[in-house]
Amino acid sequence: MKRKTTKEIIKETFLHQLSVMPLSKVTVKGIVEETEINRNTFYYYYPDIYAILEELLQESLDKIIAEYDETKSWEESFHLAISFVVENPKAIYHIYYSVSRDKLEKYILSVAENVLNRFLKVIKPELKAKEEDRKLLAHFYSCALAQIVLTWIAGGMKEDPDQMIDRIGFLMDGSIEEALSRSEKENLKEHPELEKKEGN
Repeated sequence: MKRKTTKEIIKETFLHQLSVMPLSKVTVKGIVEETEINRNTFYYYYPDIYAILEELLQESLDKIIAEYDETKSWEESFHLAISFVVENPKAIYHIYYSVSRDKLEKYILSVAENVLNRFLKVIKPELKAKEEDRKLLAHFYSCALAQIVLTWIAGGMKEDPDQMIDRIGFLMDGSIEEALSRSEKENLKEHPELEKKEGN
């Protein structure tokens, strides 16, 4: 079994403490005492508590990007996207109600944008929709989904996230494709040569 590095132990301890107390109560002293390392060792890796939080969120985002499968539906992708939130509900709740709420909001929006941008690039590639419309749709849906997740966190995360995402997927089913079809019709009307190329 691979031995955990000091950095990994610090991050795990931070998450553990954040799951039982507000972010404002998590201190370098508390982490040092629980991990039984000295303060100099902590400061060798991190300048402060908030640097740990930023690294954890960035690592989660990097993992989502690496594991994204373009053959999946956006619902499946978004399940993966909010896995860090689902796996650490109490810690996320404490981050939301802290001075670092903006970091959490930025993270969730970044996750949503990554998933939706990549999804819109590959869905219905045969449709000659305008590229700017694909980007606009990705932005619209990512903002909407990010806000839904943030509202869910603010409400104490009582609803089952899987059911919530699946329900949204059911209600939205076909809406993105329909929007792309409308974009294609307009694009072909403005650029009829695109249709001729397809015929060739």
